[in-house]
Amino acid sequence: MRLDVVTIFPDYLRVLDLSLIGKAAGTGLIDLVVHDLRDWTHDRHRTVDDTPLGGGAGMVMRPDVWGEALDTVLDLPADPTAAREAVTARRGTGTRQVLVVPTPAGELFTQRTAEDLAHADQVVFACGRYEGIDARVPEHYRELGVEVRELSIGDYVLNGGEAAALVIIEAVARLRPGVLGNPGSVVEESHSEAGLLEYPVHTRPVAWRGHDLAVTWPGLLSGDHPRIARERREQAIARTVARRPDMVARLEAQRLGAGDRAALARNGWAVPRGAPHPVPLELRPLEAEDVPDLVALARRTFPDACPPFLTAEQIDEHIARHLTVERMSAWQADPRVIVTLAHLTEDASTEAGEVRVGESVGYSVVILEAQDDDGVLPPGLDARPEAVRVPPSSDGGPGLAAELSKVYVDARLRGSGLADVLLAEAVRDASTAGVTALWLGTHDGNRRAQKAYRRSGFAKVGIRRYDVGGHLCRDVVMALNPGASDSEPTAGGER
Repeated sequence: MRLDVVTIFPDYLRVLDLSLIGKAAGTGLIDLVVHDLRDWTHDRHRTVDDTPLGGGAGMVMRPDVWGEALDTVLDLPADPTAAREAVTARRGTGTRQVLVVPTPAGELFTQRTAEDLAHADQVVFACGRYEGIDARVPEHYRELGVEVRELSIGDYVLNGGEAAALVIIEAVARLRPGVLGNPGSVVEESHSEAGLLEYPVHTRPVAWRGHDLAVTWPGLLSGDHPRIARERREQAIARTVARRPDMVARLEAQRLGAGDRAALARNGWAVPRGAPHPVPLELRPLEAEDVPDLVALARRTFPDACPPFLTAEQIDEHIARHLTVERMSAWQADPRVIVTLAHLTEDASTEAGEVRVGESVGYSVVILEAQDDDGVLPPGLDARPEAVRVPPSSDGGPGLAAELSKVYVDARLRGSGLADVLLAEAVRDASTAGVTALWLGTHDGNRRAQKAYRRSGFAKVGIRRYDVGGHLCRDVVMALNPGASDSEPTAGGER
């Protein structure tokens, strides 16, 4: 690759002799040439600028001087017709020349731009000064068929294009084969093709000034490389969400694996099925005005968890009895019932239709086994199975049981990681409420749900019979102690 820089301050570019870029130039991996624009002037004062036509502050760089310089560097004849033919012939051989004009009025230079320019055979940088280069210069070379890129490195103004050229050259040259000692260095770094910021990096000592990686990130020291890679990816996602949500919104959904989607959901972004990009996600407590929407969500998601032997009539009978506006309203008004709703904060197109802002796409329900002043338990609380024991609280007082009654996700958000997020939120809510035994029942044929519950620390403690529309189903009973750091079981034996 040949890199040419045309400037009135050639010494400015001497910094490129340093580090890996200078080494690459010295070994022939790149051909770096800096030209003094004044070599193409013809007057005693070597003038490269003049006053603006139409008046105004500052000076403008002359097109005639730039034209001669760029013709030479691009190896083009001065005659426009002959130059156009030369450009066309060169393109026919597969040779790619790019004229880069650094300017605050240009398109934003990004990592994608750098990756594109790294495939060029020659990149010529025209470094302007003063008020810039006469606008006819880039226009003329575009008309000849030259690929012209007017690029900005950010929303600010510099005194000249040299500093921007340095940035672009370093970003482009380091992507050329052989320039970096370890080609893998460019794979996972910030703004790479993955579209994420790089994960935090660390070295020895493990403990430094109160920051102990053995405590904060033990997986990094585990020697388990698949685990380390997974945790680094999750760190990269979390960092990108926190610092550059605009990058998250541009991630291509088809390139995100199940682990990525789960990590995004944990950090407030969901990937609906069939949506091209992630969408911001919000979890919040149920409000009175949400009840009709929640009822609709509950009614369309409940059948998904039912075993295939149940008839539509049996499912409808259960829905009509238990998933009503009256029941949901009672839950919303009862402090012993914790209902968490998930909804998107932007519209999203999915393979199953549109999801509108504010539409409920998932929910969880935790019901505390606590009596009111009249000795009545909350509505909808199932009888606790005998297999579920209730450990005492951490202070030695009586424990508290709660049923994880519901964790459902709209089919359009299936596979997004939202179910795990709702489940984790329910466990946190139960812990905050002082629950020492959080239990649930799920049909013994629903292996997918059982796997999700085990991931969250639940263990099988027994079975129960559960009535759905007059049909007794066999449920697996699972439980955990939300306040226990090791998610200890709430029944002896099986974990």
